[in-house]
Amino acid sequence: MQLQLERTPETIVPFREKLGSPLSKKAIAVLQVNLGKRCNLACTHCHVEAGPKRTEELSPEICQQLIQLIRSFPQISTVDLTGGAPEMNYGFKPIVEAARSAGKAVIVRSNLTIYFDPGYEDIPDFCQQHQARIVASLPCYLEDNVDKMRGSGVYDASIRALQWLNRLGYGQDPNLIIDLVYNPQLPKSEQFSLAPDQVKLERDYKVFLEEQFGIQFNNLLTITNLPVGRTKQYLQRQKLHKSYLQFLEKNFNADTIEPLMCRDELSVDYLGNVYDCDFNQMEGLPARTADGKTLTVAKLLEAGTLDLIREVQTAAYCYGCTAGCGSSCGGALL
Repeated sequence: MQLQLERTPETIVPFREKLGSPLSKKAIAVLQVNLGKRCNLACTHCHVEAGPKRTEELSPEICQQLIQLIRSFPQISTVDLTGGAPEMNYGFKPIVEAARSAGKAVIVRSNLTIYFDPGYEDIPDFCQQHQARIVASLPCYLEDNVDKMRGSGVYDASIRALQWLNRLGYGQDPNLIIDLVYNPQLPKSEQFSLAPDQVKLERDYKVFLEEQFGIQFNNLLTITNLPVGRTKQYLQRQKLHKSYLQFLEKNFNADTIEPLMCRDELSVDYLGNVYDCDFNQMEGLPARTADGKTLTVAKLLEAGTLDLIREVQTAAYCYGCTAGCGSSCGGALL
């Protein structure tokens, strides 16, 4: 969906002002945990700025607090694990096991290539055993585009990983869900674009991957590139950061507000700090209680409730989740 950037004001309307009221928090249902910044890849669009040289990861103490949180609150329906490569970071397996034993759905946000690194070859079987839903980055179904964004050889490894998961039943068994994630290419000029229609693009992915590689998957999730992390740095280097924000603001869609992921989610970093979403986490914008206090997992356990936040903290990059058909960790919102 190619959209022309028209003349816009030099300033960007604050997101809260655009809404006309604070963005209210709903009852918490999703616990998303960023286990750390360790990753075997260093993708150009990574908002976490993860990579092989990063060492930050969950500690045993915070891991135990998270497990206690998962066991203590039946209202948590889904535990969503991300990173870095979540599989590489401390606490991955114990948290998956604790969540599944507590009857929670588990999402593992995987780059797929980790399966071929020494020491991680058991991850596909582990995920199958615990019926973890795998959400895997494949920003295009064509090799050249994927390798440009994620590194040479990543496409080939991703294809082999998907075939491996298919052999284990992923994409066929209704209890073994494998979803793919599409990200637009990073812009080189002010000819910006939002993600294409998710339903149509999913059909294209499925036809191509089935015909070329015999691969089956469940859903395609289209996610807008938010100007956070390496995407933000890239846009700043290209002198496109402000104009991209203006483009996102211009395409703001009020219909996306109701289903925004930040409204019923807690995002926790490897230090145990609490945020409204992963993007706020990477920008250092913590969640706050009604009296302005920040939260940690330990404070939630002490309070005996997850519902201490009335308003979601917002910033200009929130326009990325509310432009066009909307964008979230679960794909398009509309």
